[in-house]
Amino acid sequence: MTLILIFLSVSETFTVSVKSTVSVQRGHTAILPCWLASSQSAEDMEVRWYQGSDEFDTPVLLYKARVLDYSSQKALFAGRVSFGLKEETSGGLKAGDVSLKLEKATIEDIGSYTCYVSSSVAYNSASVILTVTETGHQPLLSAVMRDDKVNMSCQSDGWHPEPELRWSDSKTALIPANVSFSRNSAGFYSVHSWVLVSSPSEVSCSVGLFSEEPKETRMRLKNSLEEESGSSSDAWVAFGILLAAVLVAFGVLYFLFIRKKANKSKPGNNTTDGAEFTIIPEENESLLSKATWRSAALLEASKHYVNVQLVDTGNQLIKMRDSILRENADAKFPDGDRVTCLTAVRGSPGFSSGRHYWEVCLANAKFDLLKKSWWIGVTDKHEIPHDETLSPSSKNGFWFLSSCPNQEDTLHFSTEPETFIYVQSKPKRVGVYLDFDNRELSFYNVEEKCLIGSLATKFTGELFPLFNPGKRDPGTMKILQRSVQDQSINT
Repeated sequence: MTLILIFLSVSETFTVSVKSTVSVQRGHTAILPCWLASSQSAEDMEVRWYQGSDEFDTPVLLYKARVLDYSSQKALFAGRVSFGLKEETSGGLKAGDVSLKLEKATIEDIGSYTCYVSSSVAYNSASVILTVTETGHQPLLSAVMRDDKVNMSCQSDGWHPEPELRWSDSKTALIPANVSFSRNSAGFYSVHSWVLVSSPSEVSCSVGLFSEEPKETRMRLKNSLEEESGSSSDAWVAFGILLAAVLVAFGVLYFLFIRKKANKSKPGNNTTDGAEFTIIPEENESLLSKATWRSAALLEASKHYVNVQLVDTGNQLIKMRDSILRENADAKFPDGDRVTCLTAVRGSPGFSSGRHYWEVCLANAKFDLLKKSWWIGVTDKHEIPHDETLSPSSKNGFWFLSSCPNQEDTLHFSTEPETFIYVQSKPKRVGVYLDFDNRELSFYNVEEKCLIGSLATKFTGELFPLFNPGKRDPGTMKILQRSVQDQSINT
């Protein structure tokens, strides 16, 4: 009789094994591996997964009497958990695999999970640490001239956990003056840093998580506005991003001029050499002269006002009346929530030389509504491609400024690589100035009488105004018309 009791005790003894740490991207499915080391069946055992050290009675998942019991389940995990397989060839419960499958992982899911298995005569447990990651946004760089130095600032948000930020120039790593983190109510981290560098120099800011490839943005700083010597107009396309960033710091305004160069597209070669940013020195410039210069530039542009008309192609995804454009909220969009060429509209006339200026109103004063989703610019396409897979950019004949609906303080240029800039206030009225002969397309915040930015490239053929009312935005965009006698009056 004694020998029989010893035999049963040995046969019912088991060891629970786990993978100690698991990492998953937010929104994805995580498998927390847990199994019986002896591969014996767990079908007749009780399996309890619970979070933390004191939530045994409110399990994440409870299996007993051969069924799942949800009566005491923690509400956070309702509808998101089940048994999973630690590997594709696993035999599941019959082979002692009691792994937890957690779907649509959230930041709140982070923590320690205990896999507790018991039979009528024995029990054992082990814990798994779950981390949930989120890859944040591309770093945004800005620069301000301070005496003979440039104050470079780098910011990126939407990360989890805290990312690592690194500065470097073309030769070595740079030591930042400051790196700070903040966390929003949703649990995501933002990182901000700044560093003083000499000009000219090439500076890079990269932000990333330990286990992932970092996201990197580069600036190449120069002290003058001169073109780089040795560049052939046939071999290069120059994209100049001239950013007028009005920064309020003790009453001082700074004007930022940015120039970007990208390698012209060749068969099998889609690389670019990054961005070139040129800062206008502010020595001996008074605050009044800068404000006057900006107003004068806009005044000069407005002397070339042209009344642009929308070209109606019968597109059922948009609604067009006279010079007013908006999306058709009742339409079914085959491209989902993405803003693509399917809702883009060409304007007329086309331009192949000279200077031309027009304005687009994005605000509706009657309903106090500011449009949040839009494109404004030019294209060399006589007909907008009805292709949702096309990624329009300066590389394939689309030069435009657009909103970033999920980032209220950011605008986007259609360059390659993409360029994002911070703005203190979203423009209510955008002025577009095409200087065809000087190869420059400029965008103005008309209300603030300041330059948003300019794209410089070699235009060929005919260019047409380009508009897109975006998606999920009830606001309208209106192409403003002027009488002949008013077309040269300053706005």
